[in-house]
Amino acid sequence: MKIAVVGTGYVGLVTGVCFADLGNTVIGVDSDESKIRRLLAGESIIFEPGLAEMLATNIKRKRIRFTTNLQEAVDACEVIFIAVGTPQDKKTGEADLRYVWQVARELGQTLRPGATRRIVVKSTVPVGTTESLERRIRDTLRRRRVKAAVTAASNPEFLREGSAVRDFMEPDRVVIGTRDTKTASILTALYKPLGAPIVSTDPRSSEMIKYASNALLAARISFINEIANICECVGANIQEVAAGVGMDKRIGSHFLAAGIGYGGSCFPKDTEALVYIAGQGSVRSRILESVVAVNKAQRVRFLDKILHYYRGHVKGRRFAILGLAFKPNTDDMREAPSIDIVRGLIRRGARVAAYDPVAISIARPLMPAGVEYASDPYGAAKGAQAAVILTEWNEFKELDLRRLKRLLKTPVVFDGRNIFPLENMQKLGFRYISVGRREV
Repeated sequence: MKIAVVGTGYVGLVTGVCFADLGNTVIGVDSDESKIRRLLAGESIIFEPGLAEMLATNIKRKRIRFTTNLQEAVDACEVIFIAVGTPQDKKTGEADLRYVWQVARELGQTLRPGATRRIVVKSTVPVGTTESLERRIRDTLRRRRVKAAVTAASNPEFLREGSAVRDFMEPDRVVIGTRDTKTASILTALYKPLGAPIVSTDPRSSEMIKYASNALLAARISFINEIANICECVGANIQEVAAGVGMDKRIGSHFLAAGIGYGGSCFPKDTEALVYIAGQGSVRSRILESVVAVNKAQRVRFLDKILHYYRGHVKGRRFAILGLAFKPNTDDMREAPSIDIVRGLIRRGARVAAYDPVAISIARPLMPAGVEYASDPYGAAKGAQAAVILTEWNEFKELDLRRLKRLLKTPVVFDGRNIFPLENMQKLGFRYISVGRREV
């Protein structure tokens, strides 16, 4: 099948490359010429395990190519995916759809007489967007007096950063939202090689499935973090509590790891967007409001642990920050807890030496002046008052803790991700402060 993917960001690039790997012919479209030049040279513009290799393979096989020319893609492809960004409006929390509407205008202007095109919305958009997009394209065609057949469908993505290629190729389900049987049939055939269950529904329900899924996962994270905070008060161990709770088949163990809260491009944006959507319908979303509030408070609570340990006197003290990305196996810094924690330390006069395996170049513009950057975790730890773990990279789980102890000025570790067993840290002589567990 010939497919166009408009937008070569995180979702668009993974979608296009994976469809190409399934044997389709794909054209990736983006208005950013620098992105297209890099992609044409075979360079992946995002860090995602396995993506660069898959991109190179499919460029070599001529299954995928890239262009800034939307007309070229529209003329060649019957199915056109929209995977542009829908950033959050910082004032209201709603999704900013300017890029979606821009694509709708351009599609309406480029479709030729007699064309039949299926427009598939992959971007996360508010309920009703797919229907509105179809109307906008048809309105443009009418103004141009062009007769072309256009049908829009919703097909939300469920890709986790760090495992997006696997998530695409081995999905739990594929959601297709359309009332047009022919479009549903085409998309079902497109996804058939994956062997996943197909959820066929209307566009609005499809859009809501995406929001509800992300909101529920975010709620689990905020819930377990609240339980972790209670564990600290009563002397329980959150890891043992979560393990016991997760064994209940009605609950399961996913997203029950306590820490410093979620970040990234999806959960913060989508929870707040859903709160906004509810408000527009005069519905008070009390649970989601609390999910957002708890998540924001969790990183502040962790910073307060550091400040409390030093009785507020961190000025002049050097801290080794291990991990900047919001989660491992990605370089994404969007809404990363590390930003607030590092800023809080620097604002109080602390010195910071930071290390992350892949995110340093993206983190630099987001971090305050004065942050030093190390080439490895031991370089960051040398002469530091304490190590502060903010991302659970496997590299940190395999640290030589005896070497770390020798390099630190004092053997203190603040662990926002609970990556080390308490007994090991106590045996090695560390002062170890984590989340939802006793201090040792």
